[in-house]
Amino acid sequence: MVDVAFQPASVGAGSARRPSSLRAALRRKSSTAFLMTLPLILLIASLVIYPAFYSLHLATLNKSMQHFVGLGNFEFLFKRDTFWMVVRQSCLFAITAVMFKALIGFIVAHFVHNVPAKGQRKWRGMLLVPWVIPPAMSTLAWLWLFDPSYSAFNYTLGLFGIAPISWLGEAGWARFSVILVNVWYGAPFFMIMYLASLKSVPEQLYEAAAIDGANWWQRIWYVTLPMMRNIIAITTLFSLIVTFANFDIVRILTSGGPLDETQIFATWAFRVGIESSDIPLGASVSLFMFPILAIAAIFILRDISKRGNEA
Repeated sequence: MVDVAFQPASVGAGSARRPSSLRAALRRKSSTAFLMTLPLILLIASLVIYPAFYSLHLATLNKSMQHFVGLGNFEFLFKRDTFWMVVRQSCLFAITAVMFKALIGFIVAHFVHNVPAKGQRKWRGMLLVPWVIPPAMSTLAWLWLFDPSYSAFNYTLGLFGIAPISWLGEAGWARFSVILVNVWYGAPFFMIMYLASLKSVPEQLYEAAAIDGANWWQRIWYVTLPMMRNIIAITTLFSLIVTFANFDIVRILTSGGPLDETQIFATWAFRVGIESSDIPLGASVSLFMFPILAIAAIFILRDISKRGNEA
């Protein structure tokens, strides 16, 4: 009788010890993982944090980098019409390009998702080619396509009796050209991310929607998009950051011309800081991207956290 009375107590004590020991093991594993990744974290921090603070330091110096001027460089920029033109063009370039990349990536991802499994690998490989090719190399090919004398596009238009277009010589067409190339280069990234997200959507949801009488558009709007909201927000934020910092496409195609009509932050910072030998002013231009991207990141990430709390 005594043994029977004490058996439940011993079992309960053993079960109580197991969770605590499990938590301790997990805690030790997390600490070990952190210590193993610490060198990489320190390396990334040194490659990111130090240049950021050094740029802030440069932005407070004069052109000769010998005297402290505080916010003088920013005050000088705010009084220049070219600077505000660059701000408008950078926002137009980034927002328009990201919107078209997201739209095209979403459409192509649906196309590949509906392809039979045997053929998906081939389509994924072909559609990722623009994203795999180095941007500078592919932009040189686009430069030949836009060439004013030997343009393949103008040759094709001539076959239909359409007058040649100055793709890189007129402000409107030059903006269209740089956005087109950026969309061509970046859309495959959205495609592969959206394709991975589509494969994680349960088929049962589509079957239930079809039973309820939902058509193709309603299934996308009420099933696909809600399930993909987080990945859409993350890819949009990442692409927005990369597009704002884009340099090679605009530099190779137009060098900011004509008349600075296609200048964006990266190219104008290079012109001011390197070509004009005013590194502090160039650093000030590049730093102005930070508050714009920070505001965008706050709104997008806050929206993600809000959806997570609602879920």
